[in-house]
Amino acid sequence: MNVDLIFQIAGLGIVVAVLNQLLSRAGRDEMALLITIAGLVAALVIVASEIGDLFGTIKSIFNL
Repeated sequence: MNVDLIFQIAGLGIVVAVLNQLLSRAGRDEMALLITIAGLVAALVIVASEIGDLFGTIKSIFNL
């Protein structure tokens, strides 16, 4: 696992948090919720690709 992956997810979280606060204070709560959900989906896509790589590595180690 690279440190870059951790920084990517942390950066995404910071951007989503800032946008969420800005939109909430502007009275755009629905848009803030949409941004939060989009950030969550983006983080899950990043993690899912890494989990796929993990399973591929395990498969090659045990010759399955």
